[in-house]
Amino acid sequence: MKKPLVAVALAALFATSATAQGGLRTAVFAGGCFWSIEKAFEAAPGVVSAVSGYSGGRMPEPVYPSHEGHLEAVKVTYDPTKTSYAKLTEYFFRNIDPTDAGGQICDRGHSYTTAIFVSGAQERAVAEAAKARVAGLLKKKVATAIRPAMQFWEAEAYHQDFAKHNPEHYERYRVGCGRDRRISAVWASR
Repeated sequence: MKKPLVAVALAALFATSATAQGGLRTAVFAGGCFWSIEKAFEAAPGVVSAVSGYSGGRMPEPVYPSHEGHLEAVKVTYDPTKTSYAKLTEYFFRNIDPTDAGGQICDRGHSYTTAIFVSGAQERAVAEAAKARVAGLLKKKVATAIRPAMQFWEAEAYHQDFAKHNPEHYERYRVGCGRDRRISAVWASR
């Protein structure tokens, strides 16, 4: 009886290790309210998951609403055989107003400012190049910061997949905020 359980446990461990070693990568983006950026990235080709959370601050284990210093962010897990960090960075810019230095749309303040958290020189080069392209396209200064990766703290369970679990509430927020209207205006004909 123990042998089948051990075999099942070993098979599960191997499957988990194979998935973890299967080449999936992560990237962290702050794009205003994490509900909206999480929803956007969940629809992106090659994305395996998007998790809402906090990054960029010094407070350990931040919680909503007292997450001083942190930005609302999303950790994106993606399959690099189906998309690239460069494509995700471009996708990120197309789902925010990169010229807004005071937050995003109706969400104001430091915790709603935009940033790309980079892990290493290669990601920094990709993010900086994307930021320069966006500035050229929009013919405006891009407020999105390129910051070194810091610890990512997962947000509370009720924030995860908020748009899926609370579609009416989320749509009222999104329409009331004017997010789609503003992002369409920023990126019109570009």
